Amino acid sequence: MDERAALKLLAGKLPDAGDDAAVVDGLVITTDMLHETTDFPTGTERYTAGWRAVGASLSDVAAMGAKAVAAVAVYADAGFDRDELEAFVAGASDVCESVDARYVGGDLDTFAEFTATTTALGRTDDPVLRSGARPGDVLCVTGTLGRSGAALRLFEDGETERANDLFRFEPRVAAGRALAPYATAMMDSSDGLARSVHQLSEASDCGFSLDSDAVPVAESVREVAENEDDERALSLFFGEDFELVLTLPEDHVSAARKASPTPIFVVGTVTDSGVTMDGEPLPDRGYTHG
Repeated sequence: MDERAALKLLAGKLPDAGDDAAVVDGLVITTDMLHETTDFPTGTERYTAGWRAVGASLSDVAAMGAKAVAAVAVYADAGFDRDELEAFVAGASDVCESVDARYVGGDLDTFAEFTATTTALGRTDDPVLRSGARPGDVLCVTGTLGRSGAALRLFEDGETERANDLFRFEPRVAAGRALAPYATAMMDSSDGLARSVHQLSEASDCGFSLDSDAVPVAESVREVAENEDDERALSLFFGEDFELVLTLPEDHVSAARKASPTPIFVVGTVTDSGVTMDGEPLPDRGYTHG
């Protein structure tokens, strides 16, 4: 059973699950686990690992349109190196500070490989769910896509300084809060744009029609991609970019753009059914853990 099958198994048993985070009495809570072998390529600095691990959970808070409050982490490794541990905490603290939240500690454990489990807390009285998209809305994304895929290529090529820089993404908490009054549905792009759109389609019982020319591709992707097909794969399917994917009524786009501190791009429209790009079916393919 893969991750997606496990999530479907649990969906009926956990009524508060199903969005990027759970919301209970205005408290937003989410948790993530990242492993060295699957999430931190060779050359990833521990500062970057701390930033990225905690940032992944903060991104889920952002996707709910919530204010980020605090984060904690479990740091596990075969042994504890002082410099590595301090660097991890520095990265975790700095990413929290970047979104006006606090890193308040966590737990230490021993494990065969470096692993970080993070939990982030936020607050909102009006969360944006995945289930509100309606035909006639437009589909938007924040920022540009493919940054993490480009970073992986750079790690593989030994360009670790630049790769680490690309791996330290900005959680879109400020954008999520600014867009919340306008968005009908929202999630983050941790699984890639294509899979995110399929997830929104399932949650909102609707379809989507995307325009490939409108997808904002990170410049770093164009620098490492072998050809147009490779560029497409990195920007649509790789995932782990932690941008926001959202739907808006068309007449709210101008106001939403003015409100958001991060650029937003219209990449398609909400339809009655099906998920297509340029008139062809868009595969439900993206990042999967394990």
